Amino acid sequence: MKQYGLIGHPLAHSFSRQFFTEKFAREGVDAKYLNFDIESIAQLPQLLEEHPDLQGFNVTIPYKQQVMQYLDELSDEAREIGAVNVVRVTRQLPNGQLPNGQLPNGQLPNCPILKGFNSDIIGFMDSIRPLLQPHHRRALVLGTGGASKAVCVGLNRLGLEWRYVSRTPRDGQFTYADITPNMLADYTVIVNCSPLGMSPRTDSCPELPYRSLTPQHLLYDLVYNPEQTLFMRQGRRQGATVKNGLEMLHLQALASWEFWNGKD
Repeated sequence: MKQYGLIGHPLAHSFSRQFFTEKFAREGVDAKYLNFDIESIAQLPQLLEEHPDLQGFNVTIPYKQQVMQYLDELSDEAREIGAVNVVRVTRQLPNGQLPNGQLPNGQLPNCPILKGFNSDIIGFMDSIRPLLQPHHRRALVLGTGGASKAVCVGLNRLGLEWRYVSRTPRDGQFTYADITPNMLADYTVIVNCSPLGMSPRTDSCPELPYRSLTPQHLLYDLVYNPEQTLFMRQGRRQGATVKNGLEMLHLQALASWEFWNGKD
């Protein structure tokens, strides 16, 4: 039986296993999806050795950038974004060749070939696009991890200017202390790419002047568990449009399946 899975730490919040298990059962796919909660990305080679039927896997926090050191190839989008959330595993035949008869330079026989992709950008763009209005011209991106990099490239492609917001002062980005009511009048899209508010710590949210939000604002939270985060509830109280990351998860998962099955 073919195997697929998810690597990350911790994985208690993940819905991916349920999503793919239901997909496989519904479509009659002879495969299973496993969670691999690994404490270090250095455990990846051993994981691949122990699971010879693994055809591909998703990558989540905190390994979307760390995993890249183990990959043989990158898609153009993954290279541009600088983060990977999908890896296709190509197993060589017993004679050390790939199914197409080729053996990549530098590869040893029976070593899996790993190619990284980014489906976060697909899920994000397709899910936020219907909510964007002409007055949505600038965005604040909360958090600077692997998912935020896909979000920023997606915002560029959608024609929005953006600035990072982080707890750590750095050139070219805001800190949370910098966010004022006047600034929020210009930045009418706010995307939370941080884990703040994620179950089980549902009583937390990014520190923003929420009372300055208006019905012109769009708050998009990549967190999808709980269904309504405190960040979203704070925005809804002020009449803002809010959305969680569940549809993004579904869309990026479907794109993952295509990458695992040969789409380049």
